[in-house]
Amino acid sequence: MNYARHNISADVSDGISARSPSEFSSNELGKWPIHYDTIEPLAIATDLLVIALASVASGLLYHLYTQGAPGDIGKSLGSAILVSALFVSVMKHRGMYKPAALLLLRSQVREACLAWSSVFLLLAGTVFALKIGSEISRVTSLLFAFFGLATVIVHRSVLKSLLKRGLAGRRFSGRNIVLIADQSSADSADLAQTLTGLGFRIEGSFTLPPPGATLAYRARFAAKVIEHIRDADVEEIVVGADPNRWSDLRALVAELRVVPFPVSFIPVGTGSEIFRRPSRELGNTVCVELQRGPLSSVEHAAKRGIDVLVAGIALTALLPILAIVAIAIRLDSPGPILFKQQRCGFNGRRFQILKFRTMSVLEDGPSIVQAQLADKRVTRIGWWLRRTSVDELPQLLNVLDGSMSLVGPRPHAVAHDNQFNKIVQNYAFRSRVRPGLTGWAQVHGCRGATPTAASIAQRVNLDLWYIDNWSFKLDFLILLQTPIEVLRARNAY
Repeated sequence: MNYARHNISADVSDGISARSPSEFSSNELGKWPIHYDTIEPLAIATDLLVIALASVASGLLYHLYTQGAPGDIGKSLGSAILVSALFVSVMKHRGMYKPAALLLLRSQVREACLAWSSVFLLLAGTVFALKIGSEISRVTSLLFAFFGLATVIVHRSVLKSLLKRGLAGRRFSGRNIVLIADQSSADSADLAQTLTGLGFRIEGSFTLPPPGATLAYRARFAAKVIEHIRDADVEEIVVGADPNRWSDLRALVAELRVVPFPVSFIPVGTGSEIFRRPSRELGNTVCVELQRGPLSSVEHAAKRGIDVLVAGIALTALLPILAIVAIAIRLDSPGPILFKQQRCGFNGRRFQILKFRTMSVLEDGPSIVQAQLADKRVTRIGWWLRRTSVDELPQLLNVLDGSMSLVGPRPHAVAHDNQFNKIVQNYAFRSRVRPGLTGWAQVHGCRGATPTAASIAQRVNLDLWYIDNWSFKLDFLILLQTPIEVLRARNAY
């Protein structure tokens, strides 16, 4: 979509660039009768449709195969309404129907699988609690579960393909708009191209008066815009400018109130970043989230619940092994069974970590020497405990008391934290989550001593990646990989 754009100088009329009908005659032949703004509701509607079709098809196939007759379609539609309502609600809450999210197929498939599984688990629990399982065909439900999920995934692939083609070919139809942009912002140059790519038809283009313009100049500018709008086929006015110019924009909008069209504001420039942040209402004010915590309150509660459950079960199951190890340590060398040392935990708070004693020394102070290969301080039983990581099992008690988690960055001695913080940038960011019994760095072989700045930097980078990409799936993957890494015994001494 091509259009001319002129700067406003002494004569305000120079700032107008009206689009002629011939400019778009060739491009509009291939337009789809779909507005970009309707992509989200259309995606929701088609989701409801494909889920209903999957439910009906599952019921028909089962009854035709077993009874030779179609069966009651009403039950299939009833199931479809319930499942689709729950599924769509979850996906809508997760923001998965937004056009930008629909283009990310891998993310769509992951979220769809999680939402679909959650819905069916919830319904299964409800059926069990209400004891109405005899009224529901289990085979039909299983067919619907698998066939419906496959249909939903295929649907997302089709949506991505259509959306990508529509954006690339500028196929979406849209409103006729007048664009008023701030030439001083570097982002304004791309604004018109973005809008035309989304289907908007620019019937006129204006450049905002410079910040130091006089009242008379701005009044003539507003009058010229209004004159053009009244002579053109316009449905909306779009203003793209830096939010720092809000006082000028408010005055302009006050002038544009005489025209019966909506005025939309698109923030550009560095100040526009704040509009991309999540926000919520606090009384009569708006609170903008400048930094999100690694875990939401719900995620934190769920992760804590899993920690307590798994740690409790593991301690109970491993109690005989823990008792044998304790006796072996006592017989092998003099000293306590447990080694206690100050470590930095969540938000930099110190806690006392618990380990089976594996050395003849109990270092905990401003200067601590890391264990080395063939370290003479390691006891006979200690060598075996360190190599198999059995010495770490008492930290399940740290997990239970909340100072640690099953999965997270491994905590270092306070003396080492002070040292590493001076060497590695963003080292302190590791304390944004609870330290873990195992972690992303450990399953990648980063265990044992950190003799060089590069070795600690590699470990920190892996820890920070884990924090930025945290999910229950990632925690589960780490827990599965940990026994394999223990058997490999890389850097374990």
